[in-house]
This record gives sequence, C-alpha cells and structure tokens, in this order.
Amino acid sequence: MLITFKSKAAADVLMYEQHARRILDLLHKDVKRGVITVDELDGALQALEPVLAESRNHAAAECLHHDDKRQPGGGAHEDEHEASEYVSLATRAYPLLTMLREAKRIGASVTWGF
Repeated sequence: MLITFKSKAAADVLMYEQHARRILDLLHKDVKRGVITVDELDGALQALEPVLAESRNHAAAECLHHDDKRQPGGGAHEDEHEASEYVSLATRAYPLLTMLREAKRIGASVTWGF
C-alpha cells in the first residue's frame, strides 16, 4: 500500500508502506495517518539525519554483498533481467527528507495517510 506525504512546502511524496514504516518508526509516529507539526520538525530532522547518513555509509558495502552473489556466466540468458539492485534507506527517504527540510524553512506541517 502507498503512503502519501503532503505539505504546503513541497510536492506530494509517495512511499510504499513498508519503507515509510521504517522512517516513521524512528519518529515514533503511526504509519496509517499522522502529522509532523512545525514544532516537531527540528526533532524529526535530528532523529532522521544521522540514521540516513549511516544508511548511506552501509549502502556501498551492501551493494558489494549483492554483487558477490551474482556469478558471471551463471547460465542466464542474455534476454533475462539482472537481479534488482539494493536501494538504501537514505535513497528511499531523500524526497521525504527534502520535504521536511523545506517545511521547516517555511513553517509548514507534514501530514500523511493512505
């Protein structure tokens, strides 16, 4: 299921529930529906930014781990698709993080729901 984040500060951000849950759990917010008020934006950014920075640091190691699992010439046909690539939490959260920063800048809240 998709979660839609909304704010007057930026365009809507859509995110799969499973990925939004990881972010909202860090903020102690319900994934179904909620709000980050203007007063909560500083705390939300302070909670998210270090975790997302750490996620970026581990992304390169995770990509190497996934690449090691692929063996060249493993019998796959040329027309078959390669395995999907790893996408870090930081990459998934970037649009929302940008929204939160802009909301803080203009003094707007962020809401979400299904």
